[in-house]
This record gives sequence, structure tokens and C-alpha cells, in this order.
Amino acid sequence: MLNQGLTLTLAGMATVFCFLVLLVLVMSVSSRIILRFARDEEPVLSVSKRRNSDPEISVAIAAAAAAAKKKGKL
Repeated sequence: MLNQGLTLTLAGMATVFCFLVLLVLVMSVSSRIILRFARDEEPVLSVSKRRNSDPEISVAIAAAAAAAKKKGKL
């Protein structure tokens, strides 16, 4: 009886180990495939890093944020 339990435990652990190895292999291959065909897009710059930012727009946004915060909406 103890021998059957040990055999069943080892069979279950071997099955899970094989599944996890297969999962890692599939994920690695799919990652390489996706990265090969992915488009390289330019990152979006934040407002503070843009070169053509208008100070009037920044002041208007700050005023709107302050007004919203004062009303409790932000």
C-alpha cells in the first residue's frame, strides 16, 4: 500500500515537472516570435519632456487641476 502511494506521488510529480518544462519552452518560443514581428514604436513623451510645450497651456492645466481639487473632484 505504501509502495503504491509512493509510485503515484512520483508519477504525479513527474507529470507536473514535464508540464512546467513544456510551459517554459512554449513561452520562450512565443516570446521570441512576438518580439520578432513586433513593431518598434516611438515612446510617447510626457508633457514635461516635450520641446514645443506652451507655457500658457501648462498654466491653464494647473489652474483647472487646482479648481477641481478645490471642489473635491480630484
